[in-house]
Amino acid sequence: MTDSLIDALQAKHLRDLKPYESARRLFSGGQDWLNANESPFVGEYSLDSRKLNRYPDCQPKAVIQAYAAYAGVTREQVLVSRGADEGIELLIRAFCDAGQDSILICPPTYGMYAISAETFNVKVNKAPLNADFSLNLDAMAEFVGKVKIVFICSPNNPTGTQVAPEQIEQALALFAGSALVAVDEAYIEFAQGQGWAGQLANYPNLVVLRTLSKAFGLAGIRCGFTLASPAIIQVLLKAIAPYPLAEPVAQIAAQALSAQGLAWMQEKVEVLNVLRQRLQDQLQTLGDFVQVGDCQANFILLRSQYKQGLMDDLVAQGILIRDQSKQLGLENCLRISIGTEEQNQRLVAAMQRFFEEKAR
Repeated sequence: MTDSLIDALQAKHLRDLKPYESARRLFSGGQDWLNANESPFVGEYSLDSRKLNRYPDCQPKAVIQAYAAYAGVTREQVLVSRGADEGIELLIRAFCDAGQDSILICPPTYGMYAISAETFNVKVNKAPLNADFSLNLDAMAEFVGKVKIVFICSPNNPTGTQVAPEQIEQALALFAGSALVAVDEAYIEFAQGQGWAGQLANYPNLVVLRTLSKAFGLAGIRCGFTLASPAIIQVLLKAIAPYPLAEPVAQIAAQALSAQGLAWMQEKVEVLNVLRQRLQDQLQTLGDFVQVGDCQANFILLRSQYKQGLMDDLVAQGILIRDQSKQLGLENCLRISIGTEEQNQRLVAAMQRFFEEKAR
């Protein structure tokens, strides 16, 4: 097929869309990957190969039961998928009609909400966050009755800020009769408080998105969870693939959610929180950095007038961080994932050399 024929055949709404710029698409190689909010730690897992000749369960009981117990919800309130990203897509596919319906996002925030909606020809409305990165509830109120899903990221990527509980309560009340409110808690293990999973019974329109990619150190297996009322879960099961979770993924996820796996995760979260604070303190003494947002996740967001030069210098040394300057209100901002002590110190040393040369 010629390129012109492919262009003519593709869906019209996709023609001007660009793929999501994931960390791996932007950069490959390097020795220190501090650009994707991954854990620098990985656990040890075993694999039983006796089931690999069979199709896996759509919703593996061991994984569902273990995550329900961990999150403090019932099994009927849990759906497991290929990362929380698939959970986002399922919500849009199951509750929005292409070419007709809309979602609401609150930028600056995680890019996949908009990408997923646009891919399915669902309109994206925006109620930008306030200057302090709190929800602008007055702006959100303008979309009551006009959107099917409201996505709220808390802790927010890339600002590291948590949305105040009273603001989420207000959002749930605002859209109680017209839309789902999906609270994305990919980073909840690093934050203060317990999140919103325990409130599902009190808010029928509440959905909580979770993942094993961050605190559990399992970004490579792609395993996430959607927590919601049984009625919402049943709708999502109509849209999910027949075999969303590979058998090895299910086995690893079940091990990660065991008592031993949870203890490992909690220990590593404590280590990363200490490393985050140490890195924060060190970076505040360098260059012209200004911290942006908060640090309720496994990353730090900083602003520097030397953003581009610093990025180029670090990439040349194999140290990868993430440029967030394209995000609303985040001009000249860089996001740094927390690495091991050794990785963090290589980063600090490289930045120190960069700013020393600037001062000459």
